[in-house]
Amino acid sequence: MTMSAAAHLTDDQVETLGAELDAIRDEVLASRGERDARYIHSVIRAQRGLEVGGRAILMFAKFPPAWIAGTAALSVAKILENMELGHNILHGQWDWMRDPKIHSTTWEWDHADPAEFWKRSHNFEHHTFTNIRGKDRDLGYTVFRITPEEEWRPKHLIQPLTNVGLALIFEYGIALYDIEQDKIASGEKSWEEAKPQIKTTLKKIGKQAAKDYVLFPLLSGPNVVANLAANFTANIVRNVWSHAVIFCGHFPDGTETFEEERLEGETRGQWYVRQMLGSANLTGSKTMHLMTGNLSHQIEHHLFPDLPSNRYAEIAPRVREICERYGLPYNAGPLPKQYAKVWRKIIRLAFPGGHERYGAAVQRPKARVTALTRKRTPARLAA
Repeated sequence: MTMSAAAHLTDDQVETLGAELDAIRDEVLASRGERDARYIHSVIRAQRGLEVGGRAILMFAKFPPAWIAGTAALSVAKILENMELGHNILHGQWDWMRDPKIHSTTWEWDHADPAEFWKRSHNFEHHTFTNIRGKDRDLGYTVFRITPEEEWRPKHLIQPLTNVGLALIFEYGIALYDIEQDKIASGEKSWEEAKPQIKTTLKKIGKQAAKDYVLFPLLSGPNVVANLAANFTANIVRNVWSHAVIFCGHFPDGTETFEEERLEGETRGQWYVRQMLGSANLTGSKTMHLMTGNLSHQIEHHLFPDLPSNRYAEIAPRVREICERYGLPYNAGPLPKQYAKVWRKIIRLAFPGGHERYGAAVQRPKARVTALTRKRTPARLAA
C-alpha cells in the first residue's frame, strides 16, 4: 500500500491550488486570438499537403523510392489528422473561432470510430471521471488489468499479446470500445440500443476502407497492390504511434487511480489534483509535441481539455512550478522510458498480485476530506 502523493495537502491548500489553475485557464481563454487561428490553419494546410503529396507519389508506388516517400508522407498526414487536428478539434478547442469547417460539431476525422461516439466516451466519460475505478472505462479499455485493485482472471495472462494486437488495430479497437461491447455482453446494454450505433460504426469503417483500400489503390492503375500496401502500412504506423502516445499519457509508473467515493462532493480543486495525479507527460522537441497532438502535455490537457493545444507548451512550466510548490509529482519523461514503464505494468499485472509495485493509494483520513467535500457539489468538467 502506498500513500497518495496529495495526502499531505490540506483542504485549503487544494482549493488555493485550484484557484491558481483557474487563473491560468482564464488567462489563456481571454488571450485566444489571431495567432492561435494561424496555428490551426497552418497545421491543416500542412496535413492536407502531406496527404495530397503522399497520395500523388503513391501513384508510382511500384518504385521503391516512391513507395517509401509516399508511405512516410501519408503516415505523418494521418498522425497529424488524428492527433493534432481530430482529437483537439473534437474537444472543442477551436469552437471559439466559430468556423463551421473547424468545429467540434462538424469535424469528422480519418478514423474508424465515428466522431459522435468518440466525443461521448472520451470528452465526457474519460475527462470527467479520469482514473476513477469503475467509472473511467479508459482504465484498461475493458480488456487490460491495469490496476492491482482489479481482480485477476486467467484471461489477463495474454494481455501483453493483446496489447500488441491493440496497437496494430488501435482505431478499430477504439471503435469497438465505444460501442460498449462489454456492456452488451453483460446485458447492461441491449442489442436494440446497440444496433443503431453498430450500424453507424460499420458504415464509417466501410467508408474508410473504401477510401484507403479500394479507391486510391485503383486510381494508381498498375501500382494497385503496392498502393494498397502503402495505405495499409500508413494506417498501422498511425495506430501504433497513437497507441504509444495515449498509453504513455495514462499508464506509466506514478499515475494514480481513485475510488468512486472520491466523486462525492468533489470540489474543483480536488478535480484538478485528480487530473494531475492521474496523468503523465512526454518530453521532447517541438516536432515531437506536434506529432503527439500536444498530448505529450497530457497533464496540461487533462487540466484544461478545451484550451487550444498550442498553448500547452506555454503553460507547462507554470503547471510544473505549481506542482513543485505544493509538493505534487509532475510525471514527465521521454517516450521510450515512459512506454517501457507502461509495458512493464501490463506484463506484471498479467499475473496475480502486483500490489508490491502498483499498490493502491491510501486515502486521506476521512475527517480531513469528507467534512469539506460533502457540503459541495461536484466540480467535474465534461469538456
